[in-house]
Amino acid sequence: MLWPYKTPGIPDNLFETLPGIPLSKREVRLLLISALKFPENSVLWDIGAGTGTIPVEIGLLCPNSKIIAIERDEDVANLILRNCQKFGVNNVEIKLGKAPECLKEIQELPHRICLEGGRPIKEILKEVWQYLNHDGRIVATASSLQNLYTISEGLAELQARNIEVVQSATNRLETRGINQTFAAVDPIFILSGEKF
Repeated sequence: MLWPYKTPGIPDNLFETLPGIPLSKREVRLLLISALKFPENSVLWDIGAGTGTIPVEIGLLCPNSKIIAIERDEDVANLILRNCQKFGVNNVEIKLGKAPECLKEIQELPHRICLEGGRPIKEILKEVWQYLNHDGRIVATASSLQNLYTISEGLAELQARNIEVVQSATNRLETRGINQTFAAVDPIFILSGEKF
């Protein structure tokens, strides 16, 4: 087994990647998974699933749950499938389509939503909120101040409760030549809120 542990935090280099397709860095993933507060036997929608790191991590942590990875690009959807197969994750369903239009085709309503991208982000946020179960939780990431403001404004308009915003600031030890130095991982904002 490639990742035989019951803890999240799979090293980035174990995932297959494609040029230009974002990969949630390990440290950011840990914060994101923590913010999801994911209950066992639940349904997660991961919108803009990218490389598939979140579906793989949640799939391993909660094998009795269902993760629906929503991705609009067929090559990226196939990348998610390959990463799931690589880690032996079989509780991920990949939905090929563009959010929010494809959401009405999904049968299982989510207890948790992970929103990792898409445009227009506020429109997608408001649309997915309608599908979220009561007592559900949404977690979104923003890599720019514009998206931070847009998502914050959207959560406020939706009257989300228990809103939290965390900014990751991580440094990794790297060897450059004969020296070791700390290199910053791009900072990202993680926003979460609950539906009552």
